[in-house]
Amino acid sequence: MSVIVNVRKVLILDGYTDEPAGLGVPPYIDVYPRYIAGAIWSIDKTIMIKYLTVDQARMALQDFIKEASSYDIIIVVAGVTVPGKYLGGTPISLRELDQWFRVINKPLKILVGPAAKFGIGEVGGRVAELPSKVKENFDYIVKGDPEIFIYDLLRYGEEKASPYITRRDYTLTNKFAIKGSRIVVQHPNYGLNLIVEIETFRGCPRSIVGGCSFCIEPGYGLPVFREPEDIVREVGALGKIGVEHFRIGRQPDLLAYKAFDSGKVEFPKPNIRAIEKLFKGIRSVVPNLRVLHIDNVNPGTIVHHVKESIEVLKTIVKYHTPGDVAALGIETADPKVVKLNNLKVYPEEALEAIRIINKIGAHRGENGLPELLPGINFVHGLIGETKETYILNYLFLRRILDEGLLIRRINIRQVIAFPSTRMWIYGDKIIKRNKKYFKIYKDKIRREIDLPMLKRVVPHGTILKRVFTEKYRGTKTLGRQVGSYPLLIEIPKKVPLNTWIDILVINHGFRSVTGLPIPLNINNVTVKELEVIPGITKREVLEIISKRPFKSLDELRRILRDGLLNYFTI
Repeated sequence: MSVIVNVRKVLILDGYTDEPAGLGVPPYIDVYPRYIAGAIWSIDKTIMIKYLTVDQARMALQDFIKEASSYDIIIVVAGVTVPGKYLGGTPISLRELDQWFRVINKPLKILVGPAAKFGIGEVGGRVAELPSKVKENFDYIVKGDPEIFIYDLLRYGEEKASPYITRRDYTLTNKFAIKGSRIVVQHPNYGLNLIVEIETFRGCPRSIVGGCSFCIEPGYGLPVFREPEDIVREVGALGKIGVEHFRIGRQPDLLAYKAFDSGKVEFPKPNIRAIEKLFKGIRSVVPNLRVLHIDNVNPGTIVHHVKESIEVLKTIVKYHTPGDVAALGIETADPKVVKLNNLKVYPEEALEAIRIINKIGAHRGENGLPELLPGINFVHGLIGETKETYILNYLFLRRILDEGLLIRRINIRQVIAFPSTRMWIYGDKIIKRNKKYFKIYKDKIRREIDLPMLKRVVPHGTILKRVFTEKYRGTKTLGRQVGSYPLLIEIPKKVPLNTWIDILVINHGFRSVTGLPIPLNINNVTVKELEVIPGITKREVLEIISKRPFKSLDELRRILRDGLLNYFTI
């Protein structure tokens, strides 16, 4: 090994990440590219860094492979540990990591992210693939913190840089977060619907009791917190370059941020003042932000500290933007599975946490969605799971529905076993054993829980504001609002992409809604579109058709009620 000299060009290839605490699939950008860019520019601000997504590389693969060979260093960010279905991009696959980087020879090649640290989980219900599968293609597979390794690599050279080095605190990383913020301008979603993931702390408070059997977060150890002032400075730097959408999502439990007795007890008491200081500070440095959302909340924290949790939830609703989701890792409603896997809450506790969040956040916000709702994560294939587990899970969800509570979304996934977790010795054995139940159970929940719940959360006639049009699917347009777990909206015609529109909800699927862009031009709207507008009568439709074209809305007012008039323009 030798000292790295004359580094002038670095390529960061974002293969996307999805972890229990952290999302980097477009329109999200996670912390890895920003921290790495900041580390490089902290050494030499004149180094040219190119940021490229894996989807951009796929679009011109031969050009990418040729160009990649012209760089001094190529850093690949990769790793999905909680796979989902993505509209905005497709994470890099093990096959691509193998094939592409076998033929890219000249640069120093570095693999970072959860793929390097934990392994690659491409599909739920399977055992993770280990990074050793592609180790021959890379000079370094970084199991530590990539920004610290890159910093040492450029500062000291290869002989003194360890791919296992981890940060002890955020002293350097806070500096890197600000210096690297400008890398976001190279993201293909910049200036459109880009949403930036913000880190508040790393580590799991429950690691003192081992954490959940399947989760990688305890592998980061006990929580190490960033100070509110440092986070606010980072958000301010991003705001100055035009970022409008933020998610405080990179932590296993937002309510545990700067919590009292963290590292001493399993469920530390929420620090109300610290969280208010954080959210108020963010609002002060980017007063015109469009989205401020959260992600993970531990239901165990809520039920162990009800009073403090209520105050924190009220603070979030005070400073955030509507349509927010507190993702609850409930995992199962089977008490036996809870115990055997050292999970966070038993079913009755989980239900109480859902009730509390509903009480604080179920009222509707200005964008058409409730302010703050719980999201439920269920994981299947855990230790002790039987046929009865599926029955108990369904009955638990049925209780939520019957009580009139609101849930934004239900994630039903199959566990991926990683080497650092207790699930590793079980692998996919339990999933395979119960495979015959899973599909029937999932379909039943989609039909009998998801559909009526979605109709309750977003009733017919709801107007969803600032929907961003993303893709065509046949003759339909797919759009979403920006935020945590955005609702998929199908528009039954082609409208221009990459535009912001308001949508009138006219129908529901299991996991999506159908909507019409409003206001509709009364002289161009089709009969079919008129007929599906909630509240309009057949008589009104016929009268509109017979009297077109209209010259003014005053003429239309003689036919339609004021509420319906708002859906149209001339």
